[in-house]
Amino acid sequence: MHEQEYAIVRALVPVAWADGEFADKEREMISAILSAYRATADEEKAIFDYAKEKRGLEDIKLQDLSAGDRRVLLQQAVLLTYADGVQAHAERQFLKDLAKCLRIPDDEATQVMSEAGERAKKLLNLL
Repeated sequence: MHEQEYAIVRALVPVAWADGEFADKEREMISAILSAYRATADEEKAIFDYAKEKRGLEDIKLQDLSAGDRRVLLQQAVLLTYADGVQAHAERQFLKDLAKCLRIPDDEATQVMSEAGERAKKLLNLL
């Protein structure tokens, strides 16, 4: 797995914790992303070890993420918030805060989150 991909997945861990718990569905989705990125067993273990304790926005290392990586992260974060079938209010607020943290302009962030949300709703039966 490339460093950028690892940084994106690591930054998804706080998203999984956004509603106060790291649920099995979120774990499964992160596992699927790790698989898609062809993570090694050691990389997967490192991510899930990192996820054992609650993480927040302050744990996202912006210096590890390019502008493009930040947009990919926001898209994947939206999908992750639908992992359990419902996007909780706390998760919606977290996404807004995440977009600001990632320094994505408001108009663009709104569009990215809207499009990713529509995709997630269409794919709910697969998540």
